Amino acid sequence: MRARTARWVAGCAAAGSVALIGGGLALTYADRHLVPASLTNWTVSGVSGQLVNMAVPVTGFVLASRRPENRIGWLFLVAGLALGLDGFSSPYALHALVAAPGSLPAGRVFAWLSNWGWMIAVAMLGFLFLLFPTGQLRSRGWRPAAWFAGGAFALATACILTAASSEWAHPFAMSGPASPGGLTALFFLVGALLISAGLLVSVVALVVRFAKSSGEERLQLKWCAAAALVLAVVFVTSIWVSSAAVNVLQSLAFVGVWTAIAVAVLKYRLYDIDRVISRTLAYAIVTGLLVGVYAGLVLLATQVFQFHNTVAVAASTLVAAALFNPLRRRVQEMVDRRFNRARYDAERTVAAFTARLKETVDLDSVRDDLATVVDQALEPAHISVWISQQS
Repeated sequence: MRARTARWVAGCAAAGSVALIGGGLALTYADRHLVPASLTNWTVSGVSGQLVNMAVPVTGFVLASRRPENRIGWLFLVAGLALGLDGFSSPYALHALVAAPGSLPAGRVFAWLSNWGWMIAVAMLGFLFLLFPTGQLRSRGWRPAAWFAGGAFALATACILTAASSEWAHPFAMSGPASPGGLTALFFLVGALLISAGLLVSVVALVVRFAKSSGEERLQLKWCAAAALVLAVVFVTSIWVSSAAVNVLQSLAFVGVWTAIAVAVLKYRLYDIDRVISRTLAYAIVTGLLVGVYAGLVLLATQVFQFHNTVAVAASTLVAAALFNPLRRRVQEMVDRRFNRARYDAERTVAAFTARLKETVDLDSVRDDLATVVDQALEPAHISVWISQQS
């Protein structure tokens, strides 16, 4: 009964969050030509960001319904509700106050909510780092850190709420192109510093947990770390390259983080993480090397040997394609040796057994050797070998 209640509550919270975000997107689309370009959110990055926000309550529903005892899922659901309210409040306020003034009630209230409600989602993110992956603090010694982070987020929320209240008469000043000034700017600065302090403590707690983890918990943290690394790379790229494609990639990277957290908490195919990391690194390295070879060959052919541009591009493409498989095998072997050592050792053990098998004719020796190889490669709890006796 308790599990059914948890599933029902999680489903209602997730459905409400998704409905709010969907309603906000519908209003944004309807008013896309009626509000200033600086305030509209109907852009590639804006829409992709809202779709990513939908993934937060969905992830929360999956985790809370399957692991109701783990607080991670409930943190996702609370963050999803905050994001849903924020995603609906801003378009509602724009419609009520700008697109069609007076058509909807409480426009300023929703604008006020959109100016500070997002802080709840930020606080949930901080506690997510503190409690991941078990839903509990690592030890009682981390309670002061949790209280510090909670206090920092509470004070930051108070500062942002005060700043939003001070701009009641100008509800879009905090989201428009002009930066707020005076006391509002001061409250924002203090809030930003408090948010940074709370998130820093949470991230440090996660790093310490990873450094001292082992076994299953370490694999869970590896999933999160791998997804966070991809997000960091895309985020740094977005700083230097501003384009719609990069914004979409950043949104997909956030979805990857939520997915990795869900995999870690549910422990679904948990032991595949080393393979995922090694394959990702290998293909990233191969792609970088081939792009460098391709660019170098094109420049060499066109600038030094004065070949026609079309011929140079075609020849460089053929060379890069010919190098792909041997380069991938070599790079994959090097990466597996460092990041997927178990698979690397297992493949070497099997390869050595295959070589010995070609020269062995004694059945008992083959049986003993096979049992030894299986034990070294797979480490099973028990091994039995049955040999069919044929006349």
